[in-house]
Amino acid sequence: MKKGSDFMDALIRDMTEVDIEDVLEIEKTSFSSPWSKDAFTLEITKNTLAKYIVAEMDNKVVAYGGIWFIIDEGHITNIAVHEKYRGLGISNKIVEGLIDLCIDRSIRAMTLEVRKSNEIAKSLYKKYGFKECGIRPGYYSDDNEDAIIMWKTI
Repeated sequence: MKKGSDFMDALIRDMTEVDIEDVLEIEKTSFSSPWSKDAFTLEITKNTLAKYIVAEMDNKVVAYGGIWFIIDEGHITNIAVHEKYRGLGISNKIVEGLIDLCIDRSIRAMTLEVRKSNEIAKSLYKKYGFKECGIRPGYYSDDNEDAIIMWKTI
């Protein structure tokens, strides 16, 4: 990472198959139950409801986010930032990119699940108007942690 880099340097673009290896590196350091290469490949090549974006800095994919478009709702599947690039505000650009995708498609609302203990992520989503609306008990299979359901009206 360049000294003095910040999220303003991040280029947001569509994820391609070429990006999957970088995304897997981010995934493995971000989640206790990471998605597989096959899962990401299917998401970006076969799932017509899915759209994934990446943030690129210093010619490297440093963050990604995904969303499923179901009728008039957008369901955020995952957002993660490479551990070396956390704290620079890149997650803001990913969330903004996903919101822009929803606006472009006339989506009326967005939703997501987030670990009950993930205060950093919940703060990020609240910053963009997401509100806590429910709980999915035992949602996460690795440790049975509850998920907080959040919604945002567009």
